[in-house]
Amino acid sequence: MVDQRTLMAVCGHMDQVAGVRQMKFQDGRAAGLRCAMIHNGPLELPLMLDKCLDPAWIRYKGINLSLLTKPGLQGRNPYDTAGDEAVRSIMGGAMFTCGLGNVHGNRVVDGVEYPVHGRMRTTPSEKISMDAFWENGEYKIRVSGEMREARIFGENLVLRRTVETVYGKNEIVFTDEIENQGFEDQPLCFLYHCNAGYPFLVPGLRVVMPSIFCGPRDADAKAGAAAWNVMEEPVEHAPEQVFQHELAADRNGNTFAAFVNDELQIGLCIRFEKSVIPYLTQWKSLAAGDFAMALEPTNCGFDGRAGATEILKPFEKHVNRIRFQILDGEDEIELLERECREVLECTM
Repeated sequence: MVDQRTLMAVCGHMDQVAGVRQMKFQDGRAAGLRCAMIHNGPLELPLMLDKCLDPAWIRYKGINLSLLTKPGLQGRNPYDTAGDEAVRSIMGGAMFTCGLGNVHGNRVVDGVEYPVHGRMRTTPSEKISMDAFWENGEYKIRVSGEMREARIFGENLVLRRTVETVYGKNEIVFTDEIENQGFEDQPLCFLYHCNAGYPFLVPGLRVVMPSIFCGPRDADAKAGAAAWNVMEEPVEHAPEQVFQHELAADRNGNTFAAFVNDELQIGLCIRFEKSVIPYLTQWKSLAAGDFAMALEPTNCGFDGRAGATEILKPFEKHVNRIRFQILDGEDEIELLERECREVLECTM
């Protein structure tokens, strides 16, 4: 716990060490993109106000942990939801929110076209609030906003997101409340596309999670199933591999999935509650130039809306809590591996 008087004796303004400020990018396809730039000491992340309050990147002690794809940093574009053309708007980022109508590829379901990974990832936030304040000996940083996915004679889904972190702590917490404000039952699809990138993502990076079932999506994934938990060397034109996992949970119903870089001795762990987020999709691309891996907590199978989905009744709410935790050092990584073994033992 930080002592406010002691710290502020040497730090006249807290922005020296932690805080949040709104900023706007000025050039290229990122021009006009507004962000709430958070820094809490070890962590830096810009929350994109124009794109679902998703984090464009996460940097830990100056080291980039997240993916930036070939299209680069982007604001909102006319092709964001334009069928297959929408892939040109996928920049990766530390996380992008897929849903709420669908989460996977562009497809037509019941005569309605749904864009790649859904509309929520490019939905701008409103009712934005930003704050940084002392409370009970902690300097807390909080950003919140609301996103709406709606159409006339159709759905009316609202996502309220709050993002919180504390000065000096290696954690970021996303709390999402999703409400059906319409008068009809609505299929609810969501997937949190959490993306690792270079220099954190390198050949040899490992995945540590209590997987009790791993299902490959297709023949390409089946061919790589034996090495699903390790990143190999990049290969030109390598096909992507996608796996669906079911994870074991601890006695409180919580589970996790983590990337681990043993050379840097850094891990990125994503924690969530299995009862509300029952599955995890893993995306792995060894393709040269598209070298990436994502761990994706989700409530959907590969078919998304075209398969079996959760139903949100009129004015019913669903709450998700995603906690990003940075592991620093061999001891913290070993504790995570021990936790993984213990959680798996709970299922035996």
